[in-house]
Amino acid sequence: MPIVQIEIVEGRTLEQKRELSKKVTEAIVESINVPQDAVKIIIREMKKDNYSEGGILRCDR
Repeated sequence: MPIVQIEIVEGRTLEQKRELSKKVTEAIVESINVPQDAVKIIIREMKKDNYSEGGILRCDR
């Protein structure tokens, strides 16, 4: 059973997360030939003040 963890900065809509889950699942099913219901996805959302790129917090960009 594949388990995928996706970390994203907060702000995506529920519909965007549904679409992400659908497409990631499809890619895994096609790539490694597992049943769709075997794919597990965990989406973790980070607050913008908990993510930094190049020393600058996302909330400060």
